[in-house]
Amino acid sequence: MSIIPESKTRQVQTLNDLSKRKVVEHNSLITSIAKMDKTPLKMFELAVSLIDTDNPPQDQTVYLSKKELFAFFKVDDNDKHSRFKEVIEKMQKQAFFQIKKEQDKGFKFFSIVPIPYVEWTDYHDEVLIRFSPEIMPYLINLKTNFTQHALSEISELNSKYAVILYRWLSMNYNQYEHYSVKGGRREEQVENYRNPTIGMRDLREMTDTVKDYQRIDNFEKRVLKAGLDEINSYTSFNVTYEKVKKGRSIDSIVFHITKKQVADDSSYKLGDRDYIDGKIRQEESENELVLQAMDSPYTKLLMEHFLLSYLDLMDKKILAGLQKNVYPLYDELKDLRGVNGVKEHLAYIRDKQDDYSKKNIAKYLKKSIEQYLPIVKRQDIDHE
Repeated sequence: MSIIPESKTRQVQTLNDLSKRKVVEHNSLITSIAKMDKTPLKMFELAVSLIDTDNPPQDQTVYLSKKELFAFFKVDDNDKHSRFKEVIEKMQKQAFFQIKKEQDKGFKFFSIVPIPYVEWTDYHDEVLIRFSPEIMPYLINLKTNFTQHALSEISELNSKYAVILYRWLSMNYNQYEHYSVKGGRREEQVENYRNPTIGMRDLREMTDTVKDYQRIDNFEKRVLKAGLDEINSYTSFNVTYEKVKKGRSIDSIVFHITKKQVADDSSYKLGDRDYIDGKIRQEESENELVLQAMDSPYTKLLMEHFLLSYLDLMDKKILAGLQKNVYPLYDELKDLRGVNGVKEHLAYIRDKQDDYSKKNIAKYLKKSIEQYLPIVKRQDIDHE
């Protein structure tokens, strides 16, 4: 039975929205190895642009219009429906991201199929797209180390290498724009974002060409020149590059990025700036909560009762959550029962702790004090 309803209860994005939509992704996803060709990669970018980052889908599901899909890929022939099925099949059977993450003294590698489930009918315009739970942390609740770029620019690119390079160049140039305005980096560091360097090995890994185009002239022609020609022609970037040698071999590539001046681009840039400024304010607020939590006597008490570990102290989300949601309730308990009352409560819930609560310590502490405070208040009323 189809889970797409017959009646249209959701507002599917209009074609006009394509020019305004943004793709927001974690930088780890930008620098990962995209094990897919250009069509599934562009399809993924289109699907990501449907995610409302302020109200992310709880079930990892978004809805796409077929008309929008065909417009994005510029498909207008009679065979478009069979080509659509082919794209979906490739995405689910062949496409995945290989992500590299630093761990201990080396790296941990893991592969994620980004979109394992797609549903549509031949009589309905709407397409259901469900992301894998593993890919969602790279697409939502992003406070730091994320990149935003325009979907309309991705739609114009016709090669996998152009899309990959564009995402990576956007990641660097976004940081250049951010630190140019907000500060926090030396002038040399800011300029390095506008003129980013990448080692040849990292570049080959990111473009999935470790075993392809072994001769540097072939790699340069097929990957660098072809990709940058498209980027320079169809996006807001002008990019040049130079090769850096180490001995006789090419060791790295330095890119030089400038932004084209577009007359009607003000609203787009304002929207970007509003979004980025909002994220900056959110991060600054979280950092302030973390500092307050580190100075709080309740953090010390939690450590003494073995309810917080040193690893927990490294987790900004845990500390910010405690300061915002738990410590004000501890203040209430302290007013009613004094510091010893707080200590007795912590000793009690420590003995009740299980494996689940240890993994979700902030949630466990919040729930415990929320359940305990009303009991204390009732006892005081009864006593009176």
